[in-house]
Amino acid sequence: MSTGPRLRADAARNMERISAAAFEAFREKGLDAPLEEIARRAGVSVGTIYHRFGSREGLLDAVVAGIAQEKLDEAVAATSGVTPSARFASYMLALGTAQAADPSFNDVVSRRYPQAAALRAVCDSAVAQGEVLMRAAQDDGSLRTDLVGSDLDRLIWLNAQAVRLGGDWWRRALEFVLDGLRR
Repeated sequence: MSTGPRLRADAARNMERISAAAFEAFREKGLDAPLEEIARRAGVSVGTIYHRFGSREGLLDAVVAGIAQEKLDEAVAATSGVTPSARFASYMLALGTAQAADPSFNDVVSRRYPQAAALRAVCDSAVAQGEVLMRAAQDDGSLRTDLVGSDLDRLIWLNAQAVRLGGDWWRRALEFVLDGLRR
């Protein structure tokens, strides 16, 4: 997003309309929603989006990153279980549920736009949260010790692909994987 002098009132309104239209389009269609559609919904040109946000990634960082972080925080808060292994599985399932409920969040955590710095930070945070839970389960002997953080990143990505297939198949597949990781 451009910085500098205070925006004129009409420019500020345009940014608000673009942000609102982008939020709705991304929520409905994922992060690949056409910029032309966002511009049409906002009543501006695509050039205005580029002028104000610099790129699709700039728009994503401005509109989606904060919401994605909130969804990640909700997944962390939903983590429950008596044992470290149960907490790890619960986190992965909560994350998967959030992925299935929101195509834009699914796109975020699967690193669909790696050039969007704020979105990348959310992905890194998702893996870091999972790593803490993973290490605790490994320390108590209930989770395979050869599982590493980059494996979690790929597991989240694989789950995103299963979510894109539709239905609830992602949950069944993730439960199979989690069962295979237990010791």
